[in-house]
Amino acid sequence: MTTEFDMSGKVAMVTGASSGFGVHFAKILAARGAKVVVAARRVERLEALVAEIVADGGEAVAVAMDVTDSGSIITAFDQAEAAFGTVTMLANNAGVAEVRAALKIDEDSWDRMIDTNLKGVWIAGQQAAKRMIEAGVSGSIVNTASILGLRVSFGQSSYSASKAAVIQLTKSMALEWAGKGVRVNALCPGYFLTEMTQDAFESPEAQAFLSSSPAGRPGEMDEMTAPFLLLASDAGSYLHGVALPVDGGQSIGRM
Repeated sequence: MTTEFDMSGKVAMVTGASSGFGVHFAKILAARGAKVVVAARRVERLEALVAEIVADGGEAVAVAMDVTDSGSIITAFDQAEAAFGTVTMLANNAGVAEVRAALKIDEDSWDRMIDTNLKGVWIAGQQAAKRMIEAGVSGSIVNTASILGLRVSFGQSSYSASKAAVIQLTKSMALEWAGKGVRVNALCPGYFLTEMTQDAFESPEAQAFLSSSPAGRPGEMDEMTAPFLLLASDAGSYLHGVALPVDGGQSIGRM
């Protein structure tokens, strides 16, 4: 896999890199030769991640980024370019989740969900593509969507709406930018063991829910490695506008 998904010579930025998928994406990109820019609001966590990557022989820098603030995104890209040059791979991963019945969603929580999960993806993706095109280089963008962008579940209306919009945005970006050398695709994770989900998965109700899926269990982080690298690396050079479920069959099972 190290050879097939070689990222040598790439400059990769990972948003939402302070936990979960973001940490994993940053590590596997660095392990395959990319210079990695990790971005999030919790800079102290990013510094620890950078230290870990450097200790393993990789190259990485941390930049502060709030994806709901366009100025913060632009500044982060400027800092990334100053450190390593033009970003040629963007893992557009920052996002939030909330379980709340549709009748109980207030305007502030709706705006927070859409601003983080959709607007942030749009602005960061636009910055990445604009800078690649201006620099005359090709690259890839991988947006983190969800299987709840493909189907729905109780108590997830605002989250599902935001992730469905990310999938459609991904396809539109792919259509517009393919001819300019920028590939755009989306990952649609199911339920994975992460820092955010670990406690919830321990409940009997969660275990019963997960066991009802075809795979009968949540995903493990390493099971996201190959799907992500396929979309991120030149191995996926003919993939444009894909929304790839990585879910143990949950999107075709009961939810």
